[in-house]
Amino acid sequence: MRVLVVEDDAKIASFVTRGLKQAGYAVDHAPDGDTALALLDSTAYDAAIVDVMLPRLDGISLVRRARAARRELPVLFLSAKGSVEDRVRGLQAGGDDYLTKPFAFSELLARVQALIRRATAAPEATRLAAGDVSLDLVTRAVTCAGAPVDLQPREFALLAFLLRHAGRPVSKTMILEHVWDYSFDPQTNVVDVVMSRLRAKIDPDHRRIETVRGVGYVLRPGRG
Repeated sequence: MRVLVVEDDAKIASFVTRGLKQAGYAVDHAPDGDTALALLDSTAYDAAIVDVMLPRLDGISLVRRARAARRELPVLFLSAKGSVEDRVRGLQAGGDDYLTKPFAFSELLARVQALIRRATAAPEATRLAAGDVSLDLVTRAVTCAGAPVDLQPREFALLAFLLRHAGRPVSKTMILEHVWDYSFDPQTNVVDVVMSRLRAKIDPDHRRIETVRGVGYVLRPGRG
C-alpha cells in the first residue's frame, strides 16, 4: 500500500511519514500542492493525506483538480481549522474524511486504514496469527503452541498490535498511542510492564518477542 502525504510543515510531515512507514506503508511526501499533482500524475496511490493550508496550490484546490482528472483515491484532509463549515467545505471538495490538528497518530492511522478498506472493499481480518501464536478478534481467544492463553484486556490489545506488525519493529510510542490511545510520557515504563506480563504468558524465553535496542519490540513469525 502506497500513501501520499501532502504537508508543508516539516515536523508534522516527518511525524506522519515515519509513523506510516513503521506501520508498513510505502510513503511519498510532497511539501506543496504542485509537487503533489506531479506525483499523482506519475504514481498510483492507495490513499492521500492532504493538509488544507498549502503554499501555492492549497489542499482544497489540489483535491478538486485530482477529482476533475478522475483520480478516485481516498483523501484524508488535515487542518488546524475544525469548524463545521471547514469540514463541510473539505468534504464537498472531494475529501473522504477530515482530521483536525493536533491529532494522535493512532487515530490518523485508523482513519487511513478505514478509507483504504472501504475503497478496496476488503473485509477486516478477524483472526491474527504469526508462527504458533494465534488471536481471534471476535471470540478473543488466544492460543500459543496450540494451548489456550488467558490474557488481560491490555495484554490482548498489545499482542494484537504486535501480530498486526509481525516481523516489523514497533516503537514504544506507537504502542502507547495504539494500545493506550493516549499520549503518555515517553519515559513511562507502562509498556515494559505489560510486555513483561505478556512475555511471561506466551514467550518466557524471549524467542518470539524480540527487544530491538533503541527502537522497541518485534514479534518474529516462525519462532517458538
